[in-house]
Amino acid sequence: MSKVYSLKTVQNIPVSMESAWDFFSNPANLAAITPEHMKFKVISQHHGERMYPGQIIEYKVSPLPGFRVYWMTEITHVEENKFFVDEQRFGPYTLWHHQHHFKAIEGGVEMTDIVHYKIPFWFLGDIANSVFVKQQLEQIFQFRFAAVEKLFGKWGG
Repeated sequence: MSKVYSLKTVQNIPVSMESAWDFFSNPANLAAITPEHMKFKVISQHHGERMYPGQIIEYKVSPLPGFRVYWMTEITHVEENKFFVDEQRFGPYTLWHHQHHFKAIEGGVEMTDIVHYKIPFWFLGDIANSVFVKQQLEQIFQFRFAAVEKLFGKWGG
């Protein structure tokens, strides 16, 4: 059985809580903070404009060049202006549990992402994580960090 891995990132954003929540709780904005080479596209027709518990969001994404996959997540928990959780229902992982936390701080918002994930194929999944999955996820979150800075400005505090 392969292991469960985790990744945590923290970013301070110089905006109000309302601005941060409005942006990150809207599924249409996901593509703006995902690397272009991943060809991320929301394909669900009935996902709504704001996150809510039970919401299903469907995507197409290319984690590797020439390899396009279907991914479905469910928003399982939402507390407005505090956090939401998305969990994979169908897609490339055996487990995908992504927590998005928001905390008001002086001068802006502290955003924390915590991802727990598991890759299929037992020990081959562990090898894949060591060889490229972990690095790819770290690069995606580095891209996201830079994209958020570009959209909202650099943290000055």
